[in-house]
Amino acid sequence: MIEPKAPHLSNIEIWRKWKEDGDIEAKKRLIEFYLTLVEYVSNRMAIGLPKNVSKDDLASNGVMGLIDAIEKFDYRRGLQFETYASWRIRGAIIDGLRQGDWVPRSVREKAKKIEEAYQILEQKVLRSVTDAEISDYLNVSEKEFGHMLQEIAVTTVCSLEDPIREEESETRLSLLVDEKAKNPDHKVNEFYLKESLVRGIERLTEKERTVISLFYYEELSLSEIAEVMSLSPSRISQLHSKAILRLRGVLDKQKDQLMQN
Repeated sequence: MIEPKAPHLSNIEIWRKWKEDGDIEAKKRLIEFYLTLVEYVSNRMAIGLPKNVSKDDLASNGVMGLIDAIEKFDYRRGLQFETYASWRIRGAIIDGLRQGDWVPRSVREKAKKIEEAYQILEQKVLRSVTDAEISDYLNVSEKEFGHMLQEIAVTTVCSLEDPIREEESETRLSLLVDEKAKNPDHKVNEFYLKESLVRGIERLTEKERTVISLFYYEELSLSEIAEVMSLSPSRISQLHSKAILRLRGVLDKQKDQLMQN
């Protein structure tokens, strides 16, 4: 991640002035100091999005997420602000994308069909299914299936960062992040969701697991992953889409079970 340049005052001193003294100038300095986070996150999330999605709009929404993070962050807990802020920035950008309804309904429907196909077939055979099996289930050729994956690639870029439930801000990927203890019911639900995610990851192919790891944890772009894995960017995009659809199906199934309990 790009590191912002050091300010004249230490971060702790700036945070103290803002949080304890309510110094608006200190807040402004924090915003300016961490603007590079907005640039980094918005540029990364722009990868794979349609050209009609403005990078300026992504950045504008990201700034709102940064301001929200600065207002809510408790510097006294000794946590890493950059990590916390990155989630808030991503969330604000995703909210903006949802409001813009930038994905055609037909593309969303295709993504849902493939997600359901993975969920049904893998639940039936209890293993990772092949492209041939998915294509046969969908009654399309493997070539057509590949084209479908390319078409829906833009719907999977932010999928793990979508909320688990519509009314909550917790994301699927945040289940992998250690958090402060919450109420017992929440912890039980979180445990089963984590277990489902682990099982889902285990069912991914080796290449799919590598793409997920490099994209979400090493924070490489899809083009950078293509270089690392010596594959074409389009192939990496397909692997990413398949991995996300598998994981999304697993988590959605677990979510439905939890809501029924």
